[in-house]
Amino acid sequence: MKILVILIIVSLMIALVFLVLFIWSVKSDQYEDTDSPAMRIFYDDKPRSANSKKDK
Repeated sequence: MKILVILIIVSLMIALVFLVLFIWSVKSDQYEDTDSPAMRIFYDDKPRSANSKKDK
């Protein structure tokens, strides 16, 4: 029975830590721009030069 009390206290402490981290991330604007990272993949490629080797 004693271990259940310890496990409940530990799980509540872990949940509190995650809640604090979530609130910190929201306040520091981590979720401000959710569209740019998804669209960035379309613009990262460098254009190929005319002298580059062609795929075989």
